[in-house]
Amino acid sequence: MFDGDKGVGKCGNADGYYCGGGYVDRMYFEFAPTKLSGKYVLDATFRAHETWSFNCDPHWVDLERTDNISEGTHWPGPKQLDQMGDRYVSAGRGSLCSPDQPDAWIEFNDNPDEPDENLKNTVRSFADGKISRLTLMLRAKDETDARAWKRFDDSAELQVTFAYKPGVPTDVGLIPGNGTTAYCNKSSSDPLIVTRVDPMVQSRVQTLVESHKGDEEGSLQSEYVVERGDDAAWHQVWSGHMPDTGWHPDGTLEKMRTSNRADGGLYRYRSRTQSHWSYSGKSGDLWSSYSSWCYFKIDSSAPKPPRITPGSPYTECIADACEGKGGPGVPGSFTFQPNTADIDASGHTDITQYEYKLLSTPAKKISGTLKAEVKNVAPPLSGTQVLSVRAQDVRGRWGAPEEFVFKVSPAKAEVGRWHLNDGAPGSGIMLAKDTATEGNRHDATLVGAAGTGWSTRARGGESDYSLRLNDDTTDPAQQTGYAATSTPVINTQESFTVSAWVQLSDASTNRTVLSEPGTNSSSFQLYYSSAYKKWVFNRADKDQAGPVYIRSMADAENPALNVWTHLTGVFSTEGDDGLPDSDPTNDTIQLFVNGQPQGKPVVLSQAAPTYTPWAATGGLQFGRFKGSGTFSQYHFGLLDEVAVWQRTMSPAEVADEATVMRDGVPANELVAQWDATSAKGAEIPESTPYPLPSMKLSPSGTTVDEDDNALFLDGTKQYAASTGPVLDETGSFTVSASVYLDATTLDTKPVGYKAQAAAQRMGGESSWALWVVKVAEHQYQWKFTRTSVDLAGKVTQNAEASAGETTEAGNWVQITGVFNAQDAWQWTDPSDDSKTETRRGTLHLFVGQLDQTADTAQFSNSQQGGGELSLGRGTASGSTGNYLAGGLQELRMWAGAMTADQVRSQIIEGI
Repeated sequence: MFDGDKGVGKCGNADGYYCGGGYVDRMYFEFAPTKLSGKYVLDATFRAHETWSFNCDPHWVDLERTDNISEGTHWPGPKQLDQMGDRYVSAGRGSLCSPDQPDAWIEFNDNPDEPDENLKNTVRSFADGKISRLTLMLRAKDETDARAWKRFDDSAELQVTFAYKPGVPTDVGLIPGNGTTAYCNKSSSDPLIVTRVDPMVQSRVQTLVESHKGDEEGSLQSEYVVERGDDAAWHQVWSGHMPDTGWHPDGTLEKMRTSNRADGGLYRYRSRTQSHWSYSGKSGDLWSSYSSWCYFKIDSSAPKPPRITPGSPYTECIADACEGKGGPGVPGSFTFQPNTADIDASGHTDITQYEYKLLSTPAKKISGTLKAEVKNVAPPLSGTQVLSVRAQDVRGRWGAPEEFVFKVSPAKAEVGRWHLNDGAPGSGIMLAKDTATEGNRHDATLVGAAGTGWSTRARGGESDYSLRLNDDTTDPAQQTGYAATSTPVINTQESFTVSAWVQLSDASTNRTVLSEPGTNSSSFQLYYSSAYKKWVFNRADKDQAGPVYIRSMADAENPALNVWTHLTGVFSTEGDDGLPDSDPTNDTIQLFVNGQPQGKPVVLSQAAPTYTPWAATGGLQFGRFKGSGTFSQYHFGLLDEVAVWQRTMSPAEVADEATVMRDGVPANELVAQWDATSAKGAEIPESTPYPLPSMKLSPSGTTVDEDDNALFLDGTKQYAASTGPVLDETGSFTVSASVYLDATTLDTKPVGYKAQAAAQRMGGESSWALWVVKVAEHQYQWKFTRTSVDLAGKVTQNAEASAGETTEAGNWVQITGVFNAQDAWQWTDPSDDSKTETRRGTLHLFVGQLDQTADTAQFSNSQQGGGELSLGRGTASGSTGNYLAGGLQELRMWAGAMTADQVRSQIIEGI
């Protein structure tokens, strides 16, 4: 339970051993909170190494907490906030004193007899994310006394004794019968049917933050609670914990059988993690929030788990053998039969139908009594899959599920992949390497105007490059840059998938992302249509001068310019059995934007009776299209991470591809940054390479405080605004702001006061916003919200991720919102619990380094904002307001959803 961190000594605008004038001596040390993430502070000690003192007599040295410092900080330094402690010491004069006074570490730790010493509680708030950075100052208590003058090394240590904070347990559920798979039905009207009166409950204990992956951390237990709700209002009827004695580390799956419950009873179950600590003769416990409720009903006479027999191609995994078969999207056949206990002596059963689903897909039903066969169970992804089947009897009762575990072979890899990071701007490199491993390689040659080359603006983030096409000229005649392979990469007569990250910088005419041509026309085209004002994936019915173009179009018009968008086009020749065939009436195309399907698959023969499958004969074109034998419709902007497959990709695979991976973690790209330290007059300039305007301060007279390098706002009319959007908000993104709440002004605001620290307008609402709400006197709650509206501007969906704990004003706090457009969840029709579907999109809020989202905030109807991008105010319910009383130091925005580790490493450590 011991942690140490190093501080950096600073003085004025330069690093140094000491600072000040005359006999005044002050030294500052800054600490980042990342090593304390997820830790409950039990004790804290600050250590500084004294190397010299003016004389041999001890003098008082104060340790003070101050506002943060920067290169712009000048004498007398930042505002002093609170005393941490003091010491009466002298060290470092060596043999000049008797006895000798060598250099010494001076330690500051709370003295229980001095209530004004506040180091432990301050460090605890720091670890909790209520303070973005901790700045401590060493100074003489009496700065007018020259004898108190001292010097310290420019390094210090903050030593912390801590306990691991518990996190909400994962894998929470019940095992309904004698199987091994746990389920959690979250609707009381569709409870899990349990055929044992003593079901097994389970949960996996977690620490709030995994400090070192793979290490055993924490002293943890799972606590279980069961309530009953059919005989009265919901009331607790059972509780338990595991392990029974002692403690287990994080990641341990804990299981326990309940005591016997009433047959026919309706119950619900939830769990939380307990973390135990012992220190300095004391001990205590910390508790996580509870998991969501899991509803279940005990019915010992309900249908028992049915029997599942595999057909082809999948086989059941057993203890020592789990061989992969088939592949993503490859359908398998299975036969369902009643449990032998549900068949009477004469061979009859009262089973009437079966419900089956993979745990990652919506449920389907099939009628049948003694036998039912399904042939279209198509796993969406490779790896281990679980098929769950339950039976229903003539009385309409569903029974407990049975599971069939099987493994899906990896899908056939892409036949071409171009990272488009082959050269730096100005390098003269004109070849993009194909890095795929399947089949032959097809490098692409860059051709054309001076605007053809490489850019540092790239979806993979820092040190990445992208392909730049034609964005340095406004003359259409000069916009002829492209890249191309010398031969076809895919056979366009067979199933294929193409995808790319795109940044569109001009929408005045059609702009091609990818195509592959024949003699007269491109077989397919992935592009922006200026006529439809949409992204489009099309196919030509024939290779002729005037073909019929069949289109799958984006749902939304007017995509934002200069933002990163992921596009995928899927051409499928699969029939009803899920397998490719030669019948052209089965051929379909579908466009995906940021991993989301756009409309339904378009049946080519129905859209154009003249459609005939045909194979392109030319190379894959990056940024141009062929029509009537001539190339045109050149791209204007950036392309990155292009990939093509000679197969149909499933929607789940497309969603996965919409996340750029680097070294096993999702990549993100900083696309906007406004930092108050770079303010010029009434503007805060934007500092990334992206073409974005400054934040303009309003109204006249609003200025940046040069001492604090921050924009301070009055909570009534002051704000800063630029023009957005800077992100494709239908895709994944991260936004983060450094915010200060003004306690004096906020004390005058009523409970219920709300303010937006940062927001992107969308008509009369905010597409996204970082909020603060006054929930009680001197107590404030942070929120990250997303909103969607219909054509009339009426709100159709709203989601919020809220901080689990309230905070006080008076500290700088880093607030981060993450929207993950690829994160999947199961939607249930509120009017019919039997109807479910996979939807995507979740919100997470970080206060400091801690993820505040215990229950997932789900948001599937993401829309693009536009217009005012603001600091210190926002738009909601049709009006602009929600002014912030406080300060803002910066706003940063990234394309891509950061993980919790990335928030800590890229945002918190980078402050």
